[in-house]
Amino acid sequence: MIQSRVMQFFDDIFVIAIIVFSAVVHEVMHGVAADKLGDPTARYAGRLTLNPLKHLDPMGSVFLPAFLALTHSPILFGWALPVPYNPYNLRSDGLFRRFGEAIVAVAGPFSNLVIAAIVSAVIRLGVVAQANDLLFVIVVVNVMLFFFNLMPIPPLDGSKILSAILPAGLAHSYANLRSALERNPFAGMGLVLVVILVLGDAFVGLVYGFAQILAGV
Repeated sequence: MIQSRVMQFFDDIFVIAIIVFSAVVHEVMHGVAADKLGDPTARYAGRLTLNPLKHLDPMGSVFLPAFLALTHSPILFGWALPVPYNPYNLRSDGLFRRFGEAIVAVAGPFSNLVIAAIVSAVIRLGVVAQANDLLFVIVVVNVMLFFFNLMPIPPLDGSKILSAILPAGLAHSYANLRSALERNPFAGMGLVLVVILVLGDAFVGLVYGFAQILAGV
């Protein structure tokens, strides 16, 4: 019994660590993309580092991941402190004028997809078959962060991507909604949580189904 509880404790710690690390990579890649497009704000702020202490958010990086792990929730996600960037510093020539902010936004979720794909390849190759269950948790967490952040609800990354691809008239109206919700992030995140609760089973099914296809399990 004691051994089982100890093992469960370390499993929970592992899940928390994976959520935090994956969220940190996500935020760092936003900063890297912005830096490559001409905005050095994140670099000057010392945020282009994988040191988690530079990125921890008390709620999204500590409390929420711990709560989800300890309650064995099927939904596993979290967030780090947003990496600062100034969209007015981004390249504005050619397509960058319209898609620069969307490129910065998509860099975060894309990094999670890349992590999921790399770990899935390790699982498929059977390099450390005895650890496949733990590796699959990494895949699930990163697939979940990928889909979660692509939701077109401010302040999530998907809202910035949607703004860039909508027709001009709709984009302007949507930009006003984005601006209002980003000024009040609690309202935006509250709306995100409502959507997750309403679509919970479907969202979990999408995440686990996609993760299983990637990892071949």
